[in-house]
Amino acid sequence: MKINQFAVYQVKDGAEYREIRFRPYDELQQKNIRVCSDSYNQVYLSYMSPKETVENLHARFQQRLPRNFPGHSISTSDVYVVNRDGVVSAFYVDCDKLIVLTGFLRLNSSGTLISMDTTGYRIEGKGGSWVACEELIVDGRQFFLMQSEDYRENAAYVILSEDGKIAVESCKGFDEAAIEQIRKYLHPPEEQKPAPTKPPLENWQKYLENGEYLRSAEMSEEQNYSFIDGRINNLPKPRVIGGRVSALDRLHIKQAEMAIRNGKPVPEHIINRSDERSRK
Repeated sequence: MKINQFAVYQVKDGAEYREIRFRPYDELQQKNIRVCSDSYNQVYLSYMSPKETVENLHARFQQRLPRNFPGHSISTSDVYVVNRDGVVSAFYVDCDKLIVLTGFLRLNSSGTLISMDTTGYRIEGKGGSWVACEELIVDGRQFFLMQSEDYRENAAYVILSEDGKIAVESCKGFDEAAIEQIRKYLHPPEEQKPAPTKPPLENWQKYLENGEYLRSAEMSEEQNYSFIDGRINNLPKPRVIGGRVSALDRLHIKQAEMAIRNGKPVPEHIINRSDERSRK
């Protein structure tokens, strides 16, 4: 499910935030004041149209605020945070324009290694030192655009996750192609495992799968034993000795039935016994 929503942040009340409230962005830059969510309250959250831009949103809010909007009118130092399909961006409301903010939202993680303060970083497999110059949140994870401190804009950028792992080896910035590679890093395609192969089947198992079990048993038995044609109802009758049915013959016939049912050869001792009977 695609998510398209936005939030409005306004500077917290209190004297300690006076240097930030309603100040132009250039002034904050000159004073080395970083704009981050710690100094703000989220005052509004809502959905937005997939085709709506932050500029359209800003113009709409300047013209008319929603009835349930609890904050003051949109002013300099406010911040829009837009989540478009899992990619989160922040925009500072300046006097006459919107400025893309880096590092406004900070995700606390015990494994965090990179931040916007990172300089002189060594990337495995890459020469020289690197500095974090931009930050982007994708699907709830922070990623940092790393620039070579030696070659600056003349070298390709590298994108690292917050734990210092390479998500994109080489790119021009946080463009659509780079975001697509980040998504592949976050959600790698599953390896297609080969379909499990069945162990080779015995002849009787093959015929059992095809519904030809009894016919298979009959054919295999006829080839090996002339006195039994493989049909269970064609097995020889037990002998009558002294007016009584032979219990041993009945046992042998039962064993032969079980062998045929299971698609197995009739036991040798039954064959030998039957041959003796036929000679008699």
